Amino acid sequence: MEPHERIQAACEFLLQSPPGEINDVLNDVRNIISDDELLQEGIAPALKKYNLAQFITVDVPETNHQSIISEAARLSVDSEEGQTQERWLDPRSMKTFVFDHMALEASDPQPFEPNEEFEPFRTALQKASLNYLLGHFYDGVSSTFASQTTPNQYILQIVANKYNPTNFWSGRWRSEYIIDLNDHSVKGSILVNVHYYEQGNVQLSTTHSISIMLPPAIVTASPESAGTKILALIETEEGSYQKSLNDTYHEMSEKTFKSLRRALPMTRSKLDWDKVLGYKLGAELSSSKGTFATGFT
Repeated sequence: MEPHERIQAACEFLLQSPPGEINDVLNDVRNIISDDELLQEGIAPALKKYNLAQFITVDVPETNHQSIISEAARLSVDSEEGQTQERWLDPRSMKTFVFDHMALEASDPQPFEPNEEFEPFRTALQKASLNYLLGHFYDGVSSTFASQTTPNQYILQIVANKYNPTNFWSGRWRSEYIIDLNDHSVKGSILVNVHYYEQGNVQLSTTHSISIMLPPAIVTASPESAGTKILALIETEEGSYQKSLNDTYHEMSEKTFKSLRRALPMTRSKLDWDKVLGYKLGAELSSSKGTFATGFT
């Protein structure tokens, strides 16, 4: 296989990495490529694509919180030298930073000037989302953005990770909502990835779409009231989806998995394993006798 083909294969493996296990996958493909310089150069676009899609979180310099790396956070900033630099926005601290997709580190924080017209509603959504995290997500992270292209449109993102390699499982919850005050709607999706790998390899990957029409009373309310009520609607939708997942797991355990195997063998009676062992031992002894007889003929 040519080097570029091996790099392409490595990129495909990386993009399918389970939550929290990309470094393990990277170490495995390193053995395939056997050229760290070529590997780092070749997989850089795939790592960036993975980080954006998975809502990778990063510690924001000069703060005590994390922010989400996503398309909504991406900015193109003109430097003093006239070159365009890619930076990432943390809307909570109103800072931009440079992000290293390989090391997963942020650096060079700089202040960001928001559009003051849309900041009150964005701040209200941000406050409501942080309160929502405290009640429902373990170590969750949220980012709330005002759209850079559409006035009165806001993007709310939530991600929560849980890694338990000791017990061979990991999981990630991602949700993203576009709150559009122009057409009074909330549209979004929930993405859940779970990986179990104790003596096997089982992955759950599911996507659920959500569409909510906002009542006029919410749209015309104060930013603080509207933000709280919108998060209450999101809470209801996410709670219902979580319950449906739990019901599905229960049904799979009680019905689906059990239907994949026979409760009894075709004789409709349980096996007597002591007798089976006796049959096997007898067959082996018979075979041995036959061999001895043949040898001495």
